[in-house]
Amino acid sequence: MGTIMHRGLRCGVFLAALAYCLLAGIVAADDNEDIATGERLAAFLRAGRSVISSHQNLINDPAIGNKNLTGQRVVAEALETFGRQGKSAAAGNFTEADKQLFDAQIEALREVVDEHQKMIDTKGVGFKGFIPATFARLVNERFEEKVGDRAKMKVTAPVDLVRNRKASPDNWEQSVIEQKFLSAGWPKGQSFVEAVEVNGHPSFRMLIPEYYSASCLTCHGMPKGEVDVTGYPKEGAAEGDLAGAISITLFK
Repeated sequence: MGTIMHRGLRCGVFLAALAYCLLAGIVAADDNEDIATGERLAAFLRAGRSVISSHQNLINDPAIGNKNLTGQRVVAEALETFGRQGKSAAAGNFTEADKQLFDAQIEALREVVDEHQKMIDTKGVGFKGFIPATFARLVNERFEEKVGDRAKMKVTAPVDLVRNRKASPDNWEQSVIEQKFLSAGWPKGQSFVEAVEVNGHPSFRMLIPEYYSASCLTCHGMPKGEVDVTGYPKEGAAEGDLAGAISITLFK
């Protein structure tokens, strides 16, 4: 009888722990592939955004016409940056579904840059407005056009930091930002994942926090309220402050 009661107790503890994990948004081992997919998509988006950031002086140089900053060049440099992050774009590292998503992301990046070539190559004009944040939004929107029935991506932020309403967080994103990322005990850089329903579809959602780097502070730092080059007032942020989050949804 004692053994049976012990087994029953252990079973009850296990079920309670499992229920807690599900409620807390902690995923099982079977979801590791979804996490890897989300991390890969986020890493390549960041790589592309980093390339655009590194070329801001070139993009905004009014003295140069043809800047040779083609979509193919940006893709190649983004893949190189992606590789330096320890990621691999080798076909053998992807499932077929992952390869389709990654290829769609690459094409989205290439298309967005190529479609802005005329603006990028305009002589006599300085600031073009083709900044990393705008680039990332356009790439994510094109990516969704290609694979919207399977996945979507968005760069969002706390409500008080959103500059473009298209980047406004939905209820789930805002809840995670407020209750997780902005809480004192949340480990810096740790993502949050959860299996939820999106418009009636079972989905895997992932939110990856992002923090201001030194280069971000040109537009987002001090003095607070001063209008930056994009025409928005600076937020007065400091390096390391929460800046936003990459939101990834994989539909089941």
